[in-house]
Order: sequence, then structure tokens, then C-alpha cells
Amino acid sequence: MGDLLVRAAEVSRVFGSDASPVEAVVEATFVIRHGDRIALVGPSGSGKSTLLHLIAALDRPTSGSIEWPAFGPPEVLRPGPVAVAFQGSSLLPPLTVVENVELPVLLDDGSAADARSQAERLIGVFELGEVSAKLPEEISAGQAQRAAVARALTGSPRLVLADEPTGQQDRGGAQRVMRSILAETERTGAALVVATHDPSVAALLSHRWEVDGGRLRTAVPV
Repeated sequence: MGDLLVRAAEVSRVFGSDASPVEAVVEATFVIRHGDRIALVGPSGSGKSTLLHLIAALDRPTSGSIEWPAFGPPEVLRPGPVAVAFQGSSLLPPLTVVENVELPVLLDDGSAADARSQAERLIGVFELGEVSAKLPEEISAGQAQRAAVARALTGSPRLVLADEPTGQQDRGGAQRVMRSILAETERTGAALVVATHDPSVAALLSHRWEVDGGRLRTAVPV
């Protein structure tokens, strides 16, 4: 068994008022270990994004507990050991593509030379060379999504969380993006959790976690 990265016990997240609560995640219990490859599948609104946000400590559970045994308290997760590729556009508008991609290394006190070297390599991996000097407003939605994925992988995080990372790609592009993500996480040994509604993307990952109405069924082999 790999190193234990995340441990959650009966985690729930409720939004809204006591009179009209919305249960986004309901008593989820799971672990994530070094090297895991997990597809998080379920219909829109089922709680996939909320679960990713809880794992990344971008949100706190209403009840239950979540811990990061290999990393420490949530304050040390980002930038560094945990990286997130968000579903929506998340590039910083004033920065070029290459400046966006190198940002995690700089925020983690890495050198400018190392940040640029890693960014340029990942820009090549995700076929962004022609737009590396452009601003986010000057590139397509698909290119922006690939740049956000490349940024998440910069700095060799130990856990990568990706929310619909192929949603702006055509079918062939989606497969190339996912194979590149898998190759990069294989190279670094990072665990990977991908929220997706695309069966062809889920099929590339070794475990399938199904979410329905906020309830999680874990470790179902693909």
C-alpha cells in the first residue's frame, strides 16, 4: 500500500440555511494513497466539485473529519504538495500563458530559472508553444484549460485534483490531455483524482468513485 495522503471520515458539507439545507456531500469516508488513480464520476450537481474542494482544503466540512497525514495542516497544502486544476477559467488575466504556468514554483519560493524551465517543458507537453507568450484573453477555451492543467502540474505536487480537465477539448484532445496528465503523474509518483462525466476519461484511471446525491461509493474498479 502507498503512503497515506488523505484520510476522511464521515465528511459532510451542507450549504444553505437550517430551514432549507442542501447536502452537497453526505458522510463520505475514504483514503487517498500515493500513486492512486481515481476517477470521480456522477451527474452534474452530484457533489464532485465540492468533494474535490474538501480534499484540497479549499472548503471545510460541516461535519466529519479530513486529514492529510503525509503533508500536515491544511495551511501547507498549496502551493506545494496539493495542486488543483479547476473546472472554470482560472488563469490570471494580466499574466501570459508561460507566466501563469510557472506561478506555483515562484509562490513556493522556487527560483525564476527553475520555474521557467518547468513551465516551458509542460507547455511543450500540453501543446501550448504557439501561445506561451499570449494573455489568457488571446487564446481559446481549450488552450486555457490545458494551460491551467499544466500549471497544476508545475512544481511536482504529490496530489493532483482535476475538475473536468477535458471539458473544453474535443474527443481526440481529451485523450491527449489525459494521457499527458497520467504520464506526468507517473513520472512524479503523484496521486491523481479526476472529476469527469466522460466515460472514456474515467476508463483511463484504475479506480472509480461514484457520487450520487452527495453520497460516495469508493474503490470500485474500472
